[in-house]
Amino acid sequence: MTAGLAGTTVYRNAEFLTMDDSMPTAEAIAVRGDRILAVGSLADVIDAAGPEATMVDLGGRTALPGFVEPHNHFTMVGKWLGRDVQLFSPPAGPNTCIADVVQRMRERAEQLEPGTWIQGWGYDDTSLAERRHLTRYDLDQASTTHPIWISHVSGHVGVANSLALEMTGIGVKTATPEGGAIDRDAKGVPTGLLAERPAMNLLRQFIPEPGFEELVEDMRKANEEMLRVGVTSAVDCSGESARVFRAAQEARRRGWLPVRASLMIRTNLAYGDEGSKLGYVTGLGDEHMKLGAFKIGSDGSIQAYTAWLTEPYFTAYEGDPTYRGFPVIEPDRLSDLVVGVHRGGFQVAVHANGDAAIDAVLDAIERAQREYPRPDARHRIEHCQNVREDQIARMAELGVSPSFFVAHTLYYGDRHREIFLGPERARSISALQWALKYGVRFSLHSDWPVTPIDPLLSVDCAVNRTTRAGEVLGPEQRIGVWEALKAVTIDSAWQDFEEHSRGSLTVGKLADITVLEENPMNVDPSRIKDIQVAAVVIDGETVHDPSGLLGSLIGTSARILVAGIAACPSCHGDGDYDERRTHLETCERVAA
Repeated sequence: MTAGLAGTTVYRNAEFLTMDDSMPTAEAIAVRGDRILAVGSLADVIDAAGPEATMVDLGGRTALPGFVEPHNHFTMVGKWLGRDVQLFSPPAGPNTCIADVVQRMRERAEQLEPGTWIQGWGYDDTSLAERRHLTRYDLDQASTTHPIWISHVSGHVGVANSLALEMTGIGVKTATPEGGAIDRDAKGVPTGLLAERPAMNLLRQFIPEPGFEELVEDMRKANEEMLRVGVTSAVDCSGESARVFRAAQEARRRGWLPVRASLMIRTNLAYGDEGSKLGYVTGLGDEHMKLGAFKIGSDGSIQAYTAWLTEPYFTAYEGDPTYRGFPVIEPDRLSDLVVGVHRGGFQVAVHANGDAAIDAVLDAIERAQREYPRPDARHRIEHCQNVREDQIARMAELGVSPSFFVAHTLYYGDRHREIFLGPERARSISALQWALKYGVRFSLHSDWPVTPIDPLLSVDCAVNRTTRAGEVLGPEQRIGVWEALKAVTIDSAWQDFEEHSRGSLTVGKLADITVLEENPMNVDPSRIKDIQVAAVVIDGETVHDPSGLLGSLIGTSARILVAGIAACPSCHGDGDYDERRTHLETCERVAA
């Protein structure tokens, strides 16, 4: 991290997209300390900055407020993408069949002492040649002397080998927990496949936790990746243990986590009742790190066949044409939890992918507002994939804000159309245009590491909705670039009750700036995802500058330039703006 610049800094020679509708673009901005001092024309910004300001030339690039990533799991990325064996299929990885997955796990087993747990992450049954989940017997081919657990790319199901099942006591007599599923063969013997947290935790509670220093290091690695893609604020929706929160605090203390963090808390028994351990403390913290909304899981994942739908899945699950998935938590219990959090005056964020789950969430929020009316609660629905238009209209009435996992259009769109939802329902996943139609404010997220963290990829998916096969999925749900950029800046900040401090380049807000090599508003829409991040500033300090753009400041000449322009009456009189602008450019050339 580069030390903060003394005094005031003027950033100029860029296309500034402020994401502030009252002044969408600007010629320059000035930063003093950790706040934005001025935004507007170069002449006006220099007036506000004063003659001692340092000027930074951005070389014609584009600058906008730092990206706000509203739903990810950065506290878990170190484990999933670092210590776990990577089992992704193309384009994210090389594994195309079950034999590939088994080979990856076998290679890791050969490196470890017998009895050591081995974990894998990211396999996708619908991307494997066999189009099925692995079983305990597949994983036994990797090792019978190491307990093995692999997680599906969705994070909602996983598979254990025989030794892992034996060590954790999961067998024929094991009762299926509420909100979870244990896959069994015709004799009732578990196949190794466990679905949703209540079932997966029967096994995962026995897997040794990483050390505290490993957790802190995880935060550092996650921070580096977030800065690389221009993220300056991130909402972590993992809702893990208080131990993870303490590791994030320690990373912040060491200067390893300059990205601002909002950490959600889980609050239902299906996920582990961390909320009761931590107390009702939503919002506790500061502008760098705080406890965020209370997270509740209502269903699972469409691509894992665990999302709860009102109509059956397009392709029958295990031959059952009536299968619609299931709730992780029964609607009555969900309603009680939502009402409890709402009554306490706090925000709730409910994971809901299927439309039946979304109905249950909206019913719960409607009850909460009926019994304890509260304006501007900003309750959230996370992912909100298989959503209907009538549900979007109802969100508008209830003041509910969805955070859309829009990258589904790219990563899973073809399979939603062909396997899970069918052509009609797949067209309206991440129904952004409906949200605009009904005036529902929303954000866009990556669910990292389920898909790579990249706000510009989310923007690309919102604007283009192009699948891996190159088809446009639901063209009527595409939105404009400006609306998509707002959904990863000011609207994401608003959703986390932080619009007063970030999300736009506005006077008085925190000086969080992301500099792009190109302007997303001007490039071919198909190239938005390819735009590179040139630099990132947080609190007025340079925290990411791979090419040295902000490190090569124009020192003395910049001060002379600013002082000269500030003293020039032709640049700062009351005359015609265009004339003043022309004279200002002349002064710049002379001073330079």
